[in-house]
Amino acid sequence: MNDSEQAQAPAEPVYSYKPSLMGAPWLLRLTPDHLAWEIGRRTGTVPYRDIARIRMSFKPVTMQTRRYLTEIWAPGAPKIVVSSASWKSMVEQASLVGPYSEFVAQLHARIAASGGKPRCEGGLHPFLYWPGAIVFGTLLLGLAALIARAAQEASWPAMLFVLGFMALFSWQIGNFFRFNRPIRYQADAPPQNLLPRA
Repeated sequence: MNDSEQAQAPAEPVYSYKPSLMGAPWLLRLTPDHLAWEIGRRTGTVPYRDIARIRMSFKPVTMQTRRYLTEIWAPGAPKIVVSSASWKSMVEQASLVGPYSEFVAQLHARIAASGGKPRCEGGLHPFLYWPGAIVFGTLLLGLAALIARAAQEASWPAMLFVLGFMALFSWQIGNFFRFNRPIRYQADAPPQNLLPRA
């Protein structure tokens, strides 16, 4: 390959993040035929056609309220996790939503191009999602009943307090359930709501 061909050759997409403060960083690379991973001293590759299962989800944490995960399973390889957040210090996590979305979209495109047929899932497992959604709905109804009771007794400070709490609660927890509704999808069409824009 001459210099001009090397200059025109597409670069292999690389993604790196630290899943924990003390642990080793994860380095993931998309080669023409496989996903290469490096976790500390451990390394390996997974052919795109051999990827058996993918799950995309929304998992916010205290210091990173917009954290997205993509979990990848393949025979003979550890579970590979791609996170949109990376630890920087004891009190800070960096948001990598832009590079994360680009990498995960490229990964799906390469799996689809390879002819791989993994089981692709978005959100939580239904057995976790639906009981949680029922509890969430029940709590919202309980808060609405408290607001109505406070209004009947003209207890405006109490009503405003519960109303503010309900708004914050429904916004934060509601987003969790909105993004994590269980779905199945094809590798060539990953769910756009789980591929955030920077």
